[in-house]
Amino acid sequence: MLASLLPAGIAVHAPALIVVIPLIMAAVAALMPRGIFAWGVTLATAIAVAVLSLNILGQVSTGGVISYAMGGWLPPVGIELRVDMLNVPLLLLVGIVGLLCVIYALPSVADEIAKKQQSLFYSAFLVCFAGLLGVTITGDAFNVFVFLEISSISTYTIIAMGAGKDRRALTASYNYLVLGTIGATFFVIGVGFLYMATGTLNIADMAAVLEQNGHDRVTQAAFAFIVVGLGLKAAMFPLHVWLPNAYAFAPNFVTAFLASTATKVAFYALIRFVFSVFHPEVNFVAMSFTWLFAVVGVIAMMVASVQAVFQTDARRLLAYSSVAQVGYMMLGLGMGTAAGLSASMLHLMNHALMKGALFMALGAFALNFGVRRVKDLAGLGQTMPASSAAFTVASLSLVGVPLTVGFTSKWYLVTAALERGWWWAVAALMISSLLALAYVARLLSAIWMETPPAGKAGLAPARRLAPWMVLAPMSLLAFANIYFFFHADPLVGLARAAANAVMGGN
Repeated sequence: MLASLLPAGIAVHAPALIVVIPLIMAAVAALMPRGIFAWGVTLATAIAVAVLSLNILGQVSTGGVISYAMGGWLPPVGIELRVDMLNVPLLLLVGIVGLLCVIYALPSVADEIAKKQQSLFYSAFLVCFAGLLGVTITGDAFNVFVFLEISSISTYTIIAMGAGKDRRALTASYNYLVLGTIGATFFVIGVGFLYMATGTLNIADMAAVLEQNGHDRVTQAAFAFIVVGLGLKAAMFPLHVWLPNAYAFAPNFVTAFLASTATKVAFYALIRFVFSVFHPEVNFVAMSFTWLFAVVGVIAMMVASVQAVFQTDARRLLAYSSVAQVGYMMLGLGMGTAAGLSASMLHLMNHALMKGALFMALGAFALNFGVRRVKDLAGLGQTMPASSAAFTVASLSLVGVPLTVGFTSKWYLVTAALERGWWWAVAALMISSLLALAYVARLLSAIWMETPPAGKAGLAPARRLAPWMVLAPMSLLAFANIYFFFHADPLVGLARAAANAVMGGN
């Protein structure tokens, strides 16, 4: 059914169209005379990407791996777009969450971005959108770098455009630019070392050459550079220092989109190189699982959660929470097993549902009342009950409360850790969840247990409903946090297929 969404003549070119369409439409959006027209172009593009991602999922599910040769030049000589069960969940995630965020964008962007800049803002977003999709779908190592930079440079721009509301967006963007450039430099040096060792830039061909010739100090150096470069892009502790300010001071729409997609795509790229190119059975890779990824993951879960507890800005609080949640993913990766990797991929998808709803709700609060600090959330349960309910559901999912997807992914992480006999990892998961409960309790107690501040006339503010274009995607993501607990098979199936795509049954 999914494979028949598009005519065969279009479906065969879907891997190229999913990247090319946003790039072309970015130029069209920039030429629009008004922001509403640019938003219309962006919405049409996001719908097309969502449909293409569903179609590609259908093609991979029924026909296996898709290899698309750009310009008819066959790999490894030509540039290949390659889709398997590892990256198709990321295409689906970026496509569908991107569409929901674009729907949310119209009232949010109108509130935060100057009218004369809105067309350029949507244009830059589409470039970022195309870059993330390109990283996900390309089968060429150098083009991973190219698309990473395409998405990153445009991200610096759309974060800086939050300066209309808060000038600190400029310094947040600049810090991200500096650290992002360092990360990209490390990554491309690693790719250069791999090219030196293998003579190819095609990821599948690299893997075949290394499997035949073995590894040496050059490939070990490549591994180190790539892990640091992609770890910085994925906000892996302690390379996460760009993230809190970037999330806190960017426009609300940008924060919701980036929190749901950007670090996930970088984390996917890390999985692709670690498992597909270097292979987990190689000694230095196997050692990195336990002594790097798992250890760093546990430290991130603890330290970032403690930092979140003491934040006064609500978005910075959730930003540190995101660093802790990346720690969960790193712990799953560090187990080095199919169960651990599938749990990590499941948490990646579930976390996108949580953080998308949470940042959309904070954006709704800011849109109606201009609130940003934790104490300013006081009484919003009375004045904005629908948005507060969505925020509450996603917050409980973040903690891992039963009946939410957060519980599902943490359950699979615990199960995978017990298979390894890692009781210390289970203890870390429990402690981190309690810390998450501590900072979530601060937010929810302010929303539901405190009274709204009195207005100028001494009266409590009247109830306000967020615009439906904010409320609809936010409520859908909040509902998904519950729905996929009771109907977990689709996401669990995608996560297991992703792990099996690179590890088999190991």
